Amino acid sequence: MIFFANVMQAIGEPLKMKQQVIATATIYFKRFYIRNSLSSVDPLLMAPTCLFLASKVDEFGVQSNNRFIEVCRNVVKTKFGYAFQQEFQYRMPNIFECEFYLLEMMDCCLIVFHPYRPLVQFCQELGTSLDKKDQHQQDLILQTAWKTINDTLRTDICLLYPPYLVALACMQVACIILGKDFKQWFAELSVDIDKCVEVVKLILNLYDMWKTFDEKKEIPALLAKIPKPKSSPR
Repeated sequence: MIFFANVMQAIGEPLKMKQQVIATATIYFKRFYIRNSLSSVDPLLMAPTCLFLASKVDEFGVQSNNRFIEVCRNVVKTKFGYAFQQEFQYRMPNIFECEFYLLEMMDCCLIVFHPYRPLVQFCQELGTSLDKKDQHQQDLILQTAWKTINDTLRTDICLLYPPYLVALACMQVACIILGKDFKQWFAELSVDIDKCVEVVKLILNLYDMWKTFDEKKEIPALLAKIPKPKSSPR
């Protein structure tokens, strides 16, 4: 799932999609494969389908069909050629068909709440407790925590914990990275600190795994083990 989250990020960036759109697509992708086997629909088809649907749900704007397919083809060829032996073979009719299948499996529950908004609110509250000379720390924490939220999309954290808790955990990780001590501020919050610590540990475990994981070496073998879909989605 980490690999295909990277694929969606790589497709979304040249299309200038907002990070929220990419985050929504990533959660759609995870929700689908929680309930369905990887052999039900090719993940390489489902990934752009999730992006296409998320861009409409989050009102990003109308995507040019030709441009969308062109970007998918170029990204797969240039950035993930080590993982896929063949070029991106799908066209918009395949995306449209897969989109209906995705909608059916999610029971049309398309609204997704992300940690970005509560993160901004928490950082604003933190800023009110800082001296004027320390206001820049608020911006540093916000930027670092925002990037950490993006990293959590490579895990199942977004499916297991509420957005506000993920936002707070990412703020704690940001404080660790930046060497800032705001324990008193966190202690005064009316939240389950133990749950927050759980999320922090999961994020740190992800970073530890990234230190030793060689994607270009291991992904091709893993993809080869995925059962191929017997037929296209109906």
